[in-house]
Amino acid sequence: MQQSYMKTRPVLPLVLSMSLPMMLSMMVSSLYNIVDSYFVAKISEDAMTALSLVFPVQNLINAVTIGFAIGANAVISYHLGAQQEGKAAAAAAQSILLSVLHGLLLTAVCIAAAPAFLRLFTQDAAVVDMGVRYARIAFSFSVVIAVSMAMEKIFQAVGKMMMTMVCMMAGCVANIILDPMMIFGWGPFPEMGIEGAALATGVGQVLSLALYLVFYFWGNFPLRIRFKGLREEMALAGRMYAVGVPAALNLALPSLLISALNIILAGFSQVYVLVLGVYYKLQTFLYLPANGIVQGMRPVIGYNYGAGEHARVQKIFRTALLLSAGIMAVGTVLCWAAPESLIGLFSENPETVAAGAEALRIISLGFIVSSVSVIASGALEGLGMGGPSLVISLLRCLLLIIPLAFILSRFLQAAGVWHAFWATEAVAAAVSYLLYRKKTAV
Repeated sequence: MQQSYMKTRPVLPLVLSMSLPMMLSMMVSSLYNIVDSYFVAKISEDAMTALSLVFPVQNLINAVTIGFAIGANAVISYHLGAQQEGKAAAAAAQSILLSVLHGLLLTAVCIAAAPAFLRLFTQDAAVVDMGVRYARIAFSFSVVIAVSMAMEKIFQAVGKMMMTMVCMMAGCVANIILDPMMIFGWGPFPEMGIEGAALATGVGQVLSLALYLVFYFWGNFPLRIRFKGLREEMALAGRMYAVGVPAALNLALPSLLISALNIILAGFSQVYVLVLGVYYKLQTFLYLPANGIVQGMRPVIGYNYGAGEHARVQKIFRTALLLSAGIMAVGTVLCWAAPESLIGLFSENPETVAAGAEALRIISLGFIVSSVSVIASGALEGLGMGGPSLVISLLRCLLLIIPLAFILSRFLQAAGVWHAFWATEAVAAAVSYLLYRKKTAV
């Protein structure tokens, strides 16, 4: 495989060429999240609350599948940089087989646990009923999600960012188109309500996976995935889990965070639970494009690390950090300039709009500084250092923010929860930078 451009091309053009397709696809994915919630909110405010309560479990499924795929990406990229194509191909094959197993387990466990999980946060029978109806359909596509994520990271590991962008965007665009048709019964579809939203999401995911397979078999893909002789390469699976488990925990921690914050906020008003759910939909417009930079950076930084280009690794990190900070600066301005309009996309209730606007202004104070933690965590994953990356996420999503939110809420009520966000990001950024420098010092 001719991938020497990863260690010879100027860093900024290289990172941009790898990241921009991912950023664009992530922006479309962000739009899907917003549109999906917008149409669900048109059903009723109860439906939007149900979607907000189901979100942590959906995030858990994504966390497990993406996290393991990140582990595969790191292993594949490293062996490609070390000119060991056979090991890279074996790692790719193992990642697909194990992803199928993960998807089956997630389907069974999450569907079974959904009713009890929802009742932890609400006793409203209508909200629980809509949440369960949505979850049963959405969670049934877990195998498709898992295999699709594995293919995505394999494509990224060999630098096929444009193909990845096409596959991801096709699924998101299909979802956006199908959402209103299936929810409200437009065109040939019957009116399915909240089940229609779940089914539209699943159909989009199937389309993405189908396109990955088409590109692999008929797109002159440079890495041939081999399922023979995998027993001789079982150590690769261990290395994928060594990075993938911390990465999955990194991504799963927001689910625990949202659930914990929902418990705190529910003690003040159900309105704040809805506001938190809306915030997490809106913040995807920032953190998903930033994640696009991470996805573009990860194979490049892993390849150069495997090739022994340590000075170049540091330059890649700094470039990605500046790009991410730019995105976060735009988000900060928007949250201060038009918070009522953003919240108004999801609710016409004046109380909800006012509470949400206050939340956006306060939380956005931590956006720019959070770039340090986001990029440091992604860079460490790309270097195969899953443990330190997990430490960063533990600080951001568990060890700092939950205690701070609880303590501050005793004095400032719901506003204390919002202030906990920026305070956590400030501390986590300092620790993240020091940790990254320590782990990458040569």
